[in-house]
Parts: sequence; structure tokens; C-alpha cells
Amino acid sequence: MTTQKSDSLEPTTETVHLKDPALAALLAWLIPGLGHFYQGRWAKAVLLFVCIMGTFVYGLYLGSDPAVGWGRVVYWTWQPGEKRLYYFCQIGVGLPAVPAIIQAIRVHGGEGPMGTFMAPPFLGAEKNAPPGRIALDQIHRRLGRYFELGTIYTAVAGLLNILAIFDAWAGPVIPAPHPKKEDKDDEKHPDDKAPSPADASTVKS
Repeated sequence: MTTQKSDSLEPTTETVHLKDPALAALLAWLIPGLGHFYQGRWAKAVLLFVCIMGTFVYGLYLGSDPAVGWGRVVYWTWQPGEKRLYYFCQIGVGLPAVPAIIQAIRVHGGEGPMGTFMAPPFLGAEKNAPPGRIALDQIHRRLGRYFELGTIYTAVAGLLNILAIFDAWAGPVIPAPHPKKEDKDDEKHPDDKAPSPADASTVKS
């Protein structure tokens, strides 16, 4: 015995209350998934937080070493010898990447960094590095290929969160419902209908 799916069934839709979309987008940038949590979309909030923050933290782990410090793949600098374009992607993850800006402001202002976490590296020779600064060459030599891998992971996490921010602001993309199959047939053949009993009675055999 076989069963057929009825073509006349309409797809069910569920209303998503976005509340204040601008506030939801801001919260989604601050912490991945926070905007969706504010909107009451808890399952998606947990999913986004685990996936995006897991990717970001794993990238930080790859770009860390006791000899050069932790989170060295996330930093901000804009100097002739080093323009950190990757940070424009990494900052998409929100507050977890903000310490890099604080560290950069301190270093460019003539102060020493607060530890090595997300601190911009020294771009000159390793022997000329000021106290508390670690040369970029030393970081590359110590981390090797893990420096690039950690950079990519943290950048991808930021880009993924940009998609989550848009979802919190505009809501999910819901396709338009398709017309029923009967309606399609009527549109294609408007005159090809069964004759009514009154019409059939006038037809001679």
C-alpha cells in the first residue's frame, strides 16, 4: 500500500518577533547569539554562540604559545610595515576581539601593552624590541603554520557572526508559499473543465 503526499497542503509558517531589530543586531555583534537570545530564539542563539565562539577560541588556541603569549593572531596595527587587514574580519565577533584595540591604543600611545594577550607585535628586529614587546618574526618562527591557521579561524568566526547579525536584524529568510497544484492546473487550462449537468443534457448521442 502506497501513500501520496497531498499537494493541497499549505506550508505552515511561524511568526518571528524581532522586537527592536537595531538593538538585536547590536547585541548580536557584542556577543554571538545574544541578539537571538533577546528575541527569544534560544535554540539558534545557543547554536550560534557555540559554533562561532568555538571557532574563534580554537583560532586563539592555535595562535598561542607560552614563549610568545596568548592570542597573538588577533591584533590591530596600521603602520607602513604592517597593515592588519585580517582584523576587519576578526572584529566581527564583537567584544572578544576588542582587547586588541585597547592594546593597540596603549602601544601607539607610547605605553607598554597590558601583557601579551592580543598585543600588537614589534615590527623591527627582535634584538631591538622594547621591554614587554615581542617581535613579529619571533612569533612567526615560534608558531609556524599555526599562525596562519589561527588567523584564518578567527577571521572566519568574525565573518560568520556578520551573517548572524544580519539574521538578528532582518529575520530568517522565508520563501513565498507555492500555489496549490489545482490552482496551477486551472491557470494553465481555464477552459478545460468538466461540463456541468445542464450542459451535458444538451449534448445528443
